[in-house]
Amino acid sequence: MNATSERSLNFKKIIFFSIPLISFIFENMVIEDEYIKLIFGLKLKQIRTEKKLSLFGLAKLTGLSKSYLNEIERGKKYPKTDKIILLSEHLEVPYDHMVSLKLDKNLAPIGEILQSKILKEIPLELFGIKETNLIDIVANAPAKVNAFISTVIKISQNYNLTKESFFLASLRSYQEAHNNYFEEIENEVENFAKSYHINLNTKITSNDLEDILIEEFNYKIDTEELNKHDDLKDLRNIFIPKKNILLVKKDITEAQKAFIYAKELAYNYLKIKDRLYTFPWVRFDNFDQVLNNFIASYFAGSIIVPKQSLIKELTLFFDNEKWNSNNFEKMMSKYNCSPETFYQRLTNILTKQFNIKNLFFLRFTHHTKSEHYKLTKELHITQQQAPYSNKNNEHYCRRWISLEAIKDLESSKSKTITGAQISSYQDSNHEYLVFSSATSDPFKENVNRSISIGLLISPHLKKKLHFLTDENISKKMVGVTCETCAVKDCKERAAPPIRLDRKLLNSKISNTVNNVINNYN
Repeated sequence: MNATSERSLNFKKIIFFSIPLISFIFENMVIEDEYIKLIFGLKLKQIRTEKKLSLFGLAKLTGLSKSYLNEIERGKKYPKTDKIILLSEHLEVPYDHMVSLKLDKNLAPIGEILQSKILKEIPLELFGIKETNLIDIVANAPAKVNAFISTVIKISQNYNLTKESFFLASLRSYQEAHNNYFEEIENEVENFAKSYHINLNTKITSNDLEDILIEEFNYKIDTEELNKHDDLKDLRNIFIPKKNILLVKKDITEAQKAFIYAKELAYNYLKIKDRLYTFPWVRFDNFDQVLNNFIASYFAGSIIVPKQSLIKELTLFFDNEKWNSNNFEKMMSKYNCSPETFYQRLTNILTKQFNIKNLFFLRFTHHTKSEHYKLTKELHITQQQAPYSNKNNEHYCRRWISLEAIKDLESSKSKTITGAQISSYQDSNHEYLVFSSATSDPFKENVNRSISIGLLISPHLKKKLHFLTDENISKKMVGVTCETCAVKDCKERAAPPIRLDRKLLNSKISNTVNNVINNYN
């Protein structure tokens, strides 16, 4: 790639402030010297305050300037040996304790976080965060930061927060901050198509992409090896970098094969070295690999479902006066892709080209022998729309089209079930138009899944989608989980509203207590 292309791909450096504060603290100090300075400063400040000394008082006691001591406590400077001896003598604290990196109990979580390996894997520059700002936050309010970190640690333990879930949450924040649209990648796809004479106005096949992998990037493709290993049945491909060999599962669909080849082309054309080698991934070493996997997937989706073509198709589809699921599936079938790839591309194009930014993306899975539906992937643009993942093993609302599509699939002989619904949430003025397509999982026996996209109904959406007033689109009052839902006489209810009942009872008790107090007053 030329210099312009490389600059355009440097969007990793863009600042996005939607990453939660924990992401700021979780990365923290990368440089060992900075970590040592911060720990020493925290300890000095803790000892000084315990002895009820002001900075002015410590300066007068030791003969060191107030500004110099302030720099030490803020982690800006580390004193020389003679200065440490002077401080330890006047504060009556052993020298070894002063220089030890071990923190007292009430500050220990800060030390654990700063030394944790996971905290050094997400580069600060990706979030536009300066190390000096982090030092100031920790040094100026160590007790508050400590309490915050302790809370986060307890939450992560209770909810089994893994490194993978943390990285994926960070990635989602990155996508949401940019409305899940990346002009740089879209441009690179168009440049790629021109360079290799790929006609983006026709359906892209795996053969089109395979030829480029073999001829241009010297790939060898093996479709036999993976099928020899029973424990690798869930993997679709493995890339062996030293041999430039791509192992591909023999019985995958044409759409899956095209997506795999497109991702490999992305890694090569964009010159991405730090990458994952399996799909789905088995392990990763750092956050960059997770981010690069997203970049390659976005690139692949943009090749298979080209931007200009999709804009044209959506414009025609939105002009229809009536909703028709067959028309939606017909539009989707014009591309060599899975429903998930198509819906993902909708989240890219709708936000930028149609200015529809209040939307969410969901993927549910269901084992036919289980009563539970699992939300395995989600994305919320502009705001945190319900539904969203819960960790309480509660029952998701059975009135959602996402779950209904799966149930309809399981009771029919169809390969794909597509539907639309207008969902209204009780005690909310928000309504969403939700599209959903359900298919079987090609790699997991007795497992089905649905892919959905929900669009907030607004005056702008009503102008864009002519079929929005179609009375044939079902309208339903929905909840989030059965355990929190107040909808009366719900025939689809899978569990009683125990959490809601508990909340109402607590509210009733609180009101009664207030009334008793007010009567006495």
